[in-house]
Amino acid sequence: MTKEKMMMQFVWGIALFLAGIGMFFRIPQVMPQIKSNPQFADGIGFIYFCLYLLGVLLVGGGIKKLAHTYKKYNEMHSP
Repeated sequence: MTKEKMMMQFVWGIALFLAGIGMFFRIPQVMPQIKSNPQFADGIGFIYFCLYLLGVLLVGGGIKKLAHTYKKYNEMHSP
């Protein structure tokens, strides 16, 4: 893996992680707007579940990407 590709993978991992964290802050702000729409009133629990699951998956994917990139970096720079 080249240095440029490794840096891009690292940046992508950070972006995934931050997007997941952003979901946890944004969901409570958006849910009152979603609740006010009568079409979504019946499935509000499912909507909460899906949005928080998306946040968890983004954070998990970012951590996995960062760990994999860190492992490859150590393999390249070990004697």
